[in-house]
Amino acid sequence: QVQLVESGGGLVQAGGSLRLSCAASGRTFSTYAMGWFRQAPGKEREFVAVIAWQRGNIYYADSVKGRFTISRDNGAGTVHLQMNSLKPEDTALYYCAVPRAGSFAVPPDPSDFGSWGQGTQVTVSS
Repeated sequence: QVQLVESGGGLVQAGGSLRLSCAASGRTFSTYAMGWFRQAPGKEREFVAVIAWQRGNIYYADSVKGRFTISRDNGAGTVHLQMNSLKPEDTALYYCAVPRAGSFAVPPDPSDFGSWGQGTQVTVSS
């Protein structure tokens, strides 16, 4: 019942920055957190960052901590992922996701999330 649309992906050189956005629509009143995952060809989908509405709790994967920042537009149904100091290993299809009712593991697991966007491609060249 939650529709998610990502945007902002593209091609950037190593060390550069991109800002991803995810717009949520539908029955978003029950949404309590939103997160970002990524998946590179031949690899499993992995957690990147999540923000929970309650107290604004934020969790990052160790691989992006200090470089990526997740944020939410208050009342706008939109989350962002500011990605700085990008590395070639950040290249992946980035997905926005909303967790199922209840809670999610730390670090969040893709199976904890029930709604997904279509993904936006991020390619970092060396």
